[in-house]
Amino acid sequence: MLFEFLGGLGIFLFGIKYMGDGLQKSAGDRLRDLLDRFTTNPLMGVLAGMLVTVLIQSSSATTVITVGLVSAGFMTLRQAIGVIMGANIGTTVTAFIIGINVGEYALPIIAAGAVLLFFFKNKKVHNVGQIVFGFGALFYGLELMSEGMKPLSSLESFHDLTVNLSSNPILGVIVGTVFTVIVQSSSATIGILQGLFSENLLDLNAALPVLFGDNIGTTITAVLASIGASVAAKRAAAVHVLFNLIGTTIFLILLKPFTLIIGNIQEALNLNPEMTIAFAHGIFNASNTIIQLPFVAVLAWIVTKLIPGEDSVLEYRTKHLDPVFIEQSPSIALGQAKEEVLRMGKFSIHGLEETHEFLKTRLQKHSDNAIQIEDALNNLDRKITDYLIQLATSSLSDHESEEHTMLMDTVRDIERVGDHYENIIELIEYLQANKVKITDSAMEDLEEMFNLTISTVSDSIQALDHNDKEAAAHVVQKEEEIDKMERRLRKQHILRLNEGLCSAQAGIIYVDIVSNLERIGDHAVNIAEAILGEEN
Repeated sequence: MLFEFLGGLGIFLFGIKYMGDGLQKSAGDRLRDLLDRFTTNPLMGVLAGMLVTVLIQSSSATTVITVGLVSAGFMTLRQAIGVIMGANIGTTVTAFIIGINVGEYALPIIAAGAVLLFFFKNKKVHNVGQIVFGFGALFYGLELMSEGMKPLSSLESFHDLTVNLSSNPILGVIVGTVFTVIVQSSSATIGILQGLFSENLLDLNAALPVLFGDNIGTTITAVLASIGASVAAKRAAAVHVLFNLIGTTIFLILLKPFTLIIGNIQEALNLNPEMTIAFAHGIFNASNTIIQLPFVAVLAWIVTKLIPGEDSVLEYRTKHLDPVFIEQSPSIALGQAKEEVLRMGKFSIHGLEETHEFLKTRLQKHSDNAIQIEDALNNLDRKITDYLIQLATSSLSDHESEEHTMLMDTVRDIERVGDHYENIIELIEYLQANKVKITDSAMEDLEEMFNLTISTVSDSIQALDHNDKEAAAHVVQKEEEIDKMERRLRKQHILRLNEGLCSAQAGIIYVDIVSNLERIGDHAVNIAEAILGEEN
């Protein structure tokens, strides 16, 4: 019985994950853009959260993406609250899918998914195959779990537990919370609850409190995602917990009328047991959102008081790009674009510093910060480039046209700095994963080159800010030092290899890091040379 239940649970969780991954691949980066773009107010956030959760079949995944967006400064706390509320509604779709009860067709669905996965090379067909296979696995896992749970009805101890759950709703909430924290999927625990209810192993009085507990338990994923993240991300995770705790408290107070309503709906619509739980889940989350949506500002205030501290999040959205200036005053628009390029340059320096810290400390938070900044650089690159392309159609003077060209080139160079430090992060992660040791003398050399590279990029951005020819010439000199250093470090690396002081694997990683730092220096000098060219 235990093997069948645990095996079924494993297949169910695999099915949900596999189906969600397939849906995510099909949607690509559009999910993140959807959350980024359509969260202008809490109501839009609710709709965006619902849609994304329906697409990826995981409220936890949506909440984790939201925590990431808040942490990276793409989304405010109030916008995030709306998305989290929407995610709770969107996750009820899984329960409705289970309620359709196509369990007997699970194996043919898996077979159809396998055909699409193994006999077609097209990527889109492959993604569809993954969705279909995951969908079938989800139902097959449920069938196995149901079979495994059937003998429970003959166990005296289980019968006693269900009596206790019926008479003690708080115990039901605790059971639901703990089980979801362990499994880390409210969809799985609600699927199990649907199975227990359909086998008459639980009555409605016992099932509903467990359902409320499932919603509290699912917040653990967001809480784990917020550990080590920004204050804003911690607050977003706290909102998720608070939202479900408040909802559970309200519905526990109204448990008798709510149970009566669900029982009447079951009779009126002639629902099967699985669909009854799905309706209860849907009504609970939708009602909870309707009740709490007007109090978004209050929720934000509460979590700000619960989690104090200044939020160190940088504002990664564009600040200065107003399309009105393109038509009315192209010269002001050009100045605005330059301000945004300078902000982008400062982010690239910050990303480099975080990468340097990651090399020194090997702490994951520095890697995460640097990757988030690289993400922001890509976003700014797209926005600034689009703005400058629109600006190119305006009437610019010869001097303004030169500055426009220089800014287009500079944006590309700054974006490439992000790409190179991302390469370095991957190399450091490889060192960690494979326990490759770099010698102390090699680390000292990398430290020296990192410091020189960061100061060179910083000087090039300063030169751009003040249009300083002298500072730009100084950047060119520094870049020559970086080139000399790269050649010297390569020679020293060969000497260490010959003396057997370091492994070939460590040597390859070391040379690749040095090479990426040298390329970053090249991009810094490109910015400086553009300033020198413009001055001439």
